[in-house]
Amino acid sequence: MAGTRISNEELDKILSQAEEKERKDPKKRWIARMIRSAKQYHKMCPYYDKRTGKCFLKLGEKCERDGKFDGCPVFIEWLSRKYDELKAKGRPLPMDFLDLTLSV
Repeated sequence: MAGTRISNEELDKILSQAEEKERKDPKKRWIARMIRSAKQYHKMCPYYDKRTGKCFLKLGEKCERDGKFDGCPVFIEWLSRKYDELKAKGRPLPMDFLDLTLSV
């Protein structure tokens, strides 16, 4: 069997390159920080209407995730748009989810 072996140094180098790519993307880091911050203040999505089961971000369409915003593509997309909007205006990025909702 002619298998190739990777030395520990090569493996460490590959893993560190992957970690650097993750660290270099400030947009993903900011979105993750906003989701963590939102979890501190809200048990359910702040843009979910419990009474009707609709999502305010989707302009009244039914929420497929029943108010769970961790990993919600609609919530992540909204945060991504907010990041781009704030960067385009040259405004500082909020460090907390409540700061984001107040600045909007």
